[in-house]
Amino acid sequence: MHSIFTRINNISAFLSSCTMALLACIALSSFLFTADPKGDLSISPVRVFPTKTNRYPRKKQEVGFVNFNITADLTPLFHWNTKQLFLYLEAEYQNAQGVNNTVVLWDRIVRRKEDAVINYAGKNKYAFREISSSFKKVPNSHYSLKYNVMPYVGVLTYGEAARTAEPVEFVWEEHV
Repeated sequence: MHSIFTRINNISAFLSSCTMALLACIALSSFLFTADPKGDLSISPVRVFPTKTNRYPRKKQEVGFVNFNITADLTPLFHWNTKQLFLYLEAEYQNAQGVNNTVVLWDRIVRRKEDAVINYAGKNKYAFREISSSFKKVPNSHYSLKYNVMPYVGVLTYGEAARTAEPVEFVWEEHV
């Protein structure tokens, strides 16, 4: 009748189909758990300093330094299918040419629910530079704390935990 290899093939095909169906159910169940975490974000005025670039010594460029306070409770985002969270502080502004820019200034990975209550005061982790070399004609900027939920199985979900209510202005300093 059927050889042993045929029977092993049938059993392994059935088990892999059951496993795929189970993983699909897990991925779809992630959409049932919707959380809307809230936080508070306060930004002091951005201090802008003139600098010289390493690549082009004669070209002057301005660098912005952002001091901020973040308070957020992200524990509702953790459930049985959450592997980790990726948090990031984002600056949104429009340059002198009218182009909308988005810059990530700070980030953090949260792997445990116990670490999901964020209370952080600090400055930008990454350089805040305008591609046109100057923030002079840039109007005020908006800031937001965003997150990315990385599940064990399923689709990545994005969201926003906090946003500045008022735009933040740029303040020019003479030297570093």
